[in-house]
Amino acid sequence: MAKKLPRAARRAQLLETARTIVREEGTDALTLGALAERAGVSKPITYSHFESRSGLMIALYKEIMDQQVAALVTALERTSARLEDVAQVLADAYMECTTAVGPEWHAIAAALKGDGQMDAYQQEMLRDHIAFYADVLTPLSRLSPEAVHRRCVGLIGAAEALSDEMVRGGCTKEQAANDLAALIISWF
Repeated sequence: MAKKLPRAARRAQLLETARTIVREEGTDALTLGALAERAGVSKPITYSHFESRSGLMIALYKEIMDQQVAALVTALERTSARLEDVAQVLADAYMECTTAVGPEWHAIAAALKGDGQMDAYQQEMLRDHIAFYADVLTPLSRLSPEAVHRRCVGLIGAAEALSDEMVRGGCTKEQAANDLAALIISWF
């Protein structure tokens, strides 16, 4: 059994182990029992952190989304308020986060569509992400806030598709980021 860790450190260790399982074996292999075994802890420990497989998948997704938003905020703080500059920062940060997280990002996002609780959470996170982009882009656009919001819905879809293409080797990170930046500039 693993040594006793503070709760926050144990949760971080479990999430990292879960990401490793997804990376190596896919989301179907990720259960609380498999996580407990791989992490060297008892099943009750994994259940006390996540309650269910849905809770674990949600925690993984949230961790990735939080990393992405933090990277965006940091990058945006260092850029000028010009659409071209902001577009490139948004696009670079999106692709960088996808690269840093690895291919398990798309696998986890797909697995979130597996049940009602996970799907509801993914939709909430998607709405939050769209709102973040809309908040950043509205002051830089001549479009109405409603139009910016609608375009951000499409933008997030395009970003996901481009990052998926990049992860599968269909384009480079630079190509994906530049294409996303060009889309942002042309739409807003």
